[in-house]
Amino acid sequence: MDPLERLLAERACERLILDFVHRLDLGEPGSVAELFTEDGSWEWPVDGRRFVGRDALRKYFGSRPDDRLSRRLMSNVLVTVASSDTATATSYFTTYRIDGHDGGTAPVPSGPPVQVGHYEDTFRRSADGAWLLASRVLHLPFGGPTPRQ
Repeated sequence: MDPLERLLAERACERLILDFVHRLDLGEPGSVAELFTEDGSWEWPVDGRRFVGRDALRKYFGSRPDDRLSRRLMSNVLVTVASSDTATATSYFTTYRIDGHDGGTAPVPSGPPVQVGHYEDTFRRSADGAWLLASRVLHLPFGGPTPRQ
């Protein structure tokens, strides 16, 4: 790949990483399924959660509680382009979240993050040239229960 192609692939994959958390926090959580390939998967090996395919992903992420308020911070995003159609990435995340939010605009008292971990992603370029998540594996060395407001 030439340097510009590599740079564009890296940026497309970075964009998917950020779009994922944006949709969870500020958009429609079930719509993250559209960021995956048709046979894409999301997995958390520690507790055996694994969802394969857009329908399963849409159902899982769409089941997020309606009264949940969250903000995820992404950092240390490192995309490695393996070929013109495949890439991998590791990215760190920190999640602040509460349940029982009434939807108001008043600030919620800040607490510590409920999760700090990283994702390991694989990406594939589709036939139409768009980059999509083929798999996402969650690694969570720091985590706790979601507090209620």
